[in-house]
Amino acid sequence: MSEQPFGLNRRRFLQVSGATGVLAGSGLTLTSLKPREALAKQNPDARPWGSKDTKITKSICHQCPARCGIDVYTTNGRVHGIYGTIDHPISNGRLCPKGHLGTYLLYDPDRFKGPMRRTNPEKGRDVDPGFVPISWDEALDLVAERLNNLRKKNESHRFAVLYGRGWGASDAGLQGTFGQLYGSPNIAIGHSSICSDGSMIAKELTDGNQSYNAYDYDHTNYILNFGAGFLEAFRPYNNNMQVWGRIRTKSPKTRVTTVDVRMSTTMAASDRALMIKPGTDGAFALAIAHVMLTEGLWNREFAGDFRDGRNQFRAGETISPDNFEERWVKDMARWWNEEVKDRTPAWAAEITTLPEQTILEVAREFGSTRPAIALFERGPTAHSNGAYNGMAIHALNALTGALFAEGGLFYQMGPPYGDLPVNADDYMDDHARTMQERISTGEVPRVDMKGTDKWPMVKNMQQEIGPNSLAADPYKLDTIMFYLNNPIWTSPNPQVWEDAMRELFVIDTSPYPGETAMFADLVLPDHTYLERLQDAPTYPFQGFPMTQIRTPAIKPLHDTKVYGDTLIEIGKRIEGPMGDYYKALDNTENVLRHLAKGFENNPGDNGVNSFESWKEKGVWYRKPYHWRQIRGEFYEWDGERYSKQMSEAEVAEKLIKTPSGKFELVSTKLTNHADYINRELGIPRQRAGMIQWLAPVYTGEGNLHLVTPKLALHAEGRGANLPQAQAYIQPIAGGRGNIYLEIHPKTARDHGIRNGDKVRLKSNIGEITATARYSPGQRPDVLILPMELGHWAQGRWAKNQGPGHSGELTENKSDAITGLASYYSAMVSIERA
Repeated sequence: MSEQPFGLNRRRFLQVSGATGVLAGSGLTLTSLKPREALAKQNPDARPWGSKDTKITKSICHQCPARCGIDVYTTNGRVHGIYGTIDHPISNGRLCPKGHLGTYLLYDPDRFKGPMRRTNPEKGRDVDPGFVPISWDEALDLVAERLNNLRKKNESHRFAVLYGRGWGASDAGLQGTFGQLYGSPNIAIGHSSICSDGSMIAKELTDGNQSYNAYDYDHTNYILNFGAGFLEAFRPYNNNMQVWGRIRTKSPKTRVTTVDVRMSTTMAASDRALMIKPGTDGAFALAIAHVMLTEGLWNREFAGDFRDGRNQFRAGETISPDNFEERWVKDMARWWNEEVKDRTPAWAAEITTLPEQTILEVAREFGSTRPAIALFERGPTAHSNGAYNGMAIHALNALTGALFAEGGLFYQMGPPYGDLPVNADDYMDDHARTMQERISTGEVPRVDMKGTDKWPMVKNMQQEIGPNSLAADPYKLDTIMFYLNNPIWTSPNPQVWEDAMRELFVIDTSPYPGETAMFADLVLPDHTYLERLQDAPTYPFQGFPMTQIRTPAIKPLHDTKVYGDTLIEIGKRIEGPMGDYYKALDNTENVLRHLAKGFENNPGDNGVNSFESWKEKGVWYRKPYHWRQIRGEFYEWDGERYSKQMSEAEVAEKLIKTPSGKFELVSTKLTNHADYINRELGIPRQRAGMIQWLAPVYTGEGNLHLVTPKLALHAEGRGANLPQAQAYIQPIAGGRGNIYLEIHPKTARDHGIRNGDKVRLKSNIGEITATARYSPGQRPDVLILPMELGHWAQGRWAKNQGPGHSGELTENKSDAITGLASYYSAMVSIERA
């Protein structure tokens, strides 16, 4: 463990952390606790939390994106237990601390009981919407009337659908077709720009895959973790805890170095804990690359080597490009000459505040250990320089040869779904075709300006939609619908969204009375996840294809409707061929039955080959991952082993999808946008594509960084109204029923703040109050306010609970390249309240 200059080392952290101390003192690990299969062998007749009349339904959890398989126990029509499915590859009979709490979401007394119509035209905080119940036919007819009128006025682009954690082809997957047939570019705008687009786009710019990675943790020997909450919120959280138990107890154990700004659970459990200055991770990564190259620690079989076999990388000296023969990495000589040759540990120490010797030691550890993974998420990327930070970190995976290798990282395969019963192209009318042309030519841009000169490379820009509509730039929306999305709370500077939604006809589909619902003109409540029929292909996991199905454990408690059916029913009411398309599609069950036909010729390893067997098992999967890089050569699985060698063209088509077919240290895509990058970031055009150090731009007028991490009990906003989750929401700081502002004792004393004082945080856009809690395990220049509470709606246990909402301090600024909101760039001031 490396030296901690901020007053709390890892051992002391473990001593004062109650939950960790219990496990450590008992000698238990996550993998030593007996799963249900072991208990069942001891007592085959045992049925936990049930009786002979208990029904067990296979389904999947919805507390986070992990998609863990669950067994839902129901007796006499009431759900009373949720356990991890034993034969599901992610859950393996286990769940995380929040996985068992689904029953409380199901029986939440504050749920909407059916469709609701607003009667109060005034909108705002603490304004009673005056909701009155209406029938589903009335509600759907109201929506269809608005949408048909917009079409008649050739203004269908003024209808938008914004969604959060979409699940599969039977819900969010239906939205693209809806937009195509209706004639709007604004349907199916996801939340990824306020989530994790930084890591996805950084990978696209270097290896051609706009995706999260899948990882082979079990076979890696070193994890260099930049800002990912592996034991708090990194997906799939439940499986990560299982993995941790295996990789940290095997011989030799997997060494872990964690880079962050606070002593998180992940950092405390790591071998090295490095507290870095926010937004400077890219400088650290470049210094590691410098050491790997100067000391000859890079993987020559993957990256390439000097033609004479002698290492010519020397600090401050250039090399001849003719002397280096590249393999799967492009522009190594140029990258070294123009960037990396000067990025020494001493240089990085000045920027990151990490000790020079520590940087050198970590570089040697990472470079000399095989296999090794450089892992990153929002910590490095939620800054103005996020793309270049992410690219620099990902370059370490190329230098160590981790891409598509055993013990490395790769990309997720999709399931072999069957075709839908109808083809949307056959149902395009004149309006849809005309709008398709206007959209493709740029005459009608997306309301978030994706693909325009303002945001040419982004995937989504959801945080811009409220402000853009309010400013009528490029135009004002008329009607907006939300699915699993609450932008008034989750967006930076959400105050602007309140002003925007006062002008719009708002449709919310959440089952819960969140902030967006309080501005809604119409509520079309979804089922809770224990009542839904819904597919969910896996998030990137271990690469092999897998898809789950969420099956209702009970009949809906209230007059709610699964979102996919709501969208289909609206579609049926649109005049013209579009209505005919959705009548033929019929409902989500019909969609799922057709998707499952793809399993007939591709049966899963667990025997799933039909819709019924899919429901019975809860999951279809087929191992192994199809491709493997071995010592610089790529092979495809032939049914028995990785023996079919791939050509460079095949690698470029299937795996490294950049224009060059190589891992690009000078990105072709960025080079093609050199004028934009020069204008927005001030980088010389000839260097625009290069992986490089770019200093972060912090926002606000304070002198302390505000960082807002997720906690293990964070359930993407839904957890705020779970008193059981709030009872132990913030274990490190002792937050039980409250979220504390974590502040270093020295910083607190410098500001005259005592432990437990009420404090006021101010930025250039707002101020909130919180309760201070001394936390020596963090940087003195950083304040930590975990994101979970601060709601002014969402239910009786969430409303006005805890501190103010951190988003109200966060200016709406984003990385110009990836579009990811710069959540961690805010600078605030603090004083006693």
